[in-house]
Amino acid sequence: MAGKLYLCATPIGNLDDITLRVLNTLKEVDLIAAEDTRHSIKLLNHFEIKTPMTSYHEYNKVEKARYLVGLLKDGQNIALVTDAGTPAISDPGEELVRQCYEAGVEVTSLPGPAACITALTLSGLSTRRFCFEAFLPSDKKERQQILDTLKNETRTIIMYEAPHHLVKLLEELSETLGDRKMTLCRELTKRYEEAKQTTIAEALAWYKVNEPKGEMVLVIEGKPFSEIRKEQEAAWQELSLEEHMERYESQGIDRKEAMKLVAKDRGISKRDVYQMLLK
Repeated sequence: MAGKLYLCATPIGNLDDITLRVLNTLKEVDLIAAEDTRHSIKLLNHFEIKTPMTSYHEYNKVEKARYLVGLLKDGQNIALVTDAGTPAISDPGEELVRQCYEAGVEVTSLPGPAACITALTLSGLSTRRFCFEAFLPSDKKERQQILDTLKNETRTIIMYEAPHHLVKLLEELSETLGDRKMTLCRELTKRYEEAKQTTIAEALAWYKVNEPKGEMVLVIEGKPFSEIRKEQEAAWQELSLEEHMERYESQGIDRKEAMKLVAKDRGISKRDVYQMLLK
């Protein structure tokens, strides 16, 4: 019988945040796959866990995943841990999970700490709808493409950044998104935890003269629907009424329905559209 892969969430700072279920699982599995064994050994030693470890990280994730899947198929139970937080969230663990499903190996996730959710709940911004971007890619073109897609993002945006790259990211956000409300969280669950409500512009001005310290989670306000609506209405106003109608009719929409859509776009009544077209 094949074994099972356990995705074990570990503390992002305060060791007391580990769950009893994770502790028991780490003690009982045959092997622990850790992103950085040097980091994880501190956690295991603290809780007197003697289970053997193997490294599983970004640079060996494909080949090592095949090896681990082989052990799982042979009946071993394996726990996957990241340096901090929940495996497979902005983490190479997603590759191992993918390969497990392809091989028919059972996977289960043990809930626990996640920096993105911790920061979101601390932010004071809308939590109903959010998007998680984690660390932006280093490739300049790909990075800008992602930033461009966020211009009209209405959901709350969550990003990670290292302190030495924070000012650059804030400059890019200011240029792409303009000034938005944001909460900048650092050192989450640790002694000097901070959740600072600010704006992109204020944070940029502050960190240009004050050295950023600690891993950062940025929680950024989404673009208000009212602002998007105003921009859309302004764009439609640049078209003549006939051009606006043609946009819809060229898509095979009948004239009556096109008039309804034009009226909605322009924030006027269908009757007004009809009378303007008659003129």
